[in-house]
Amino acid sequence: MKCDRVWRGARLATMASGLGLIDKGLIASKDGRIVYAGAEADATAFEAAETVDCDGRWITPGLVDCHTHIVYGGNRAHEFELRLAGASYDEIARAGGGIVSTMRATRKASEDTLLASAKRRVEALMRDGVTTLEIKSGYGLDTDSEMKSLRVARRLGEVLPLSVVTTFLGAHALPPEAKGDKDAFIADVCDCQMPAVAKAGLADAVDAFCESIAFSPEQVARVFETARGFGLPVKLHAEQLTTLGGAQLAARFGALSADHLEHADEAGIQALAQAGTVAVLLPGAFYFLRETQKPPIDLLRKHGVAIAISSDSNPGTSPLTSLLLTLNMAATFFRLTVDECLLGVTRHAAKALGRLDRVGSLEAGKSCDLAIWDIERPAELVYRIGFTPLHQRIWKGR
Repeated sequence: MKCDRVWRGARLATMASGLGLIDKGLIASKDGRIVYAGAEADATAFEAAETVDCDGRWITPGLVDCHTHIVYGGNRAHEFELRLAGASYDEIARAGGGIVSTMRATRKASEDTLLASAKRRVEALMRDGVTTLEIKSGYGLDTDSEMKSLRVARRLGEVLPLSVVTTFLGAHALPPEAKGDKDAFIADVCDCQMPAVAKAGLADAVDAFCESIAFSPEQVARVFETARGFGLPVKLHAEQLTTLGGAQLAARFGALSADHLEHADEAGIQALAQAGTVAVLLPGAFYFLRETQKPPIDLLRKHGVAIAISSDSNPGTSPLTSLLLTLNMAATFFRLTVDECLLGVTRHAAKALGRLDRVGSLEAGKSCDLAIWDIERPAELVYRIGFTPLHQRIWKGR
């Protein structure tokens, strides 16, 4: 069989069923897609334009970072200083800091400026083996600025060799011009912002922040109803700081994922399980905010909810641009197993984006997105801190 490229002499973690470990494996690609991934002994004879000897290195699917806010203006280092002095996230937000301060910087910045700053952060994630990246808006909070951020996100996927999935997060925070009227702002998100974003084809999904300092379940439900009308799947920032029923709301709308979940209760976890919604855990924010309430890992396991892990890369609560460090945090803080961590940034992260048919595992028909590692065992990807053992990153067979 003719193909473009063959990687042989590799050890594979296919993520097709569990970690799917294969000691003597081979991968073949054609036209950017995998045509075979499995044991070398079972492979057909391939006539390849190029054959790569991996010398026993491990190959995993390219990593998937399924929750980021990586396009933004400015930074929030000053707020970090305030938190070190004792101010809470809630206090900073209510004083005009937090998301609103990033909103001001993002509105002022040009597309080229936003692109240049975000590109450096994305390149850092790529050095950790990331080949698929979700990018949310949510720092513009008006139609023009939200569209600007989403255009920049799309451009990142054009100037860099990785796949970008965009999410419209108009219902992220209340801008000052709303003068405290959350219902009026939600009306603007639904009647002005989202129609413009959808018409321009800038979003692959819709997200919202359901929280006491953000928007109520009823307000978010209106956003989700509008998204349904545009045929856009939904995701939700849920139960990060309080228990508001966000997990049940996400499940009711068949959300791709519910993210954070530190304060989710068993009823919410059961609802996620029944809906097939992925739980996305964000240990970077847990660490950076010095939280103590951990996500209910035992309940997620008990009810069989798929667990994904993401950097939550953002300027205020998780200025993190290493998905491998995120894995160590998930294992150390949340006591996830190695298998849970690795599936959480491959198969389950792809499911959280509605992209499991394309990426997230080494299987025939999927995009040939590979991370080739200089490691002795997969656990090293979770165990090491501040070290990237990436040998080579392959995107769409290149």
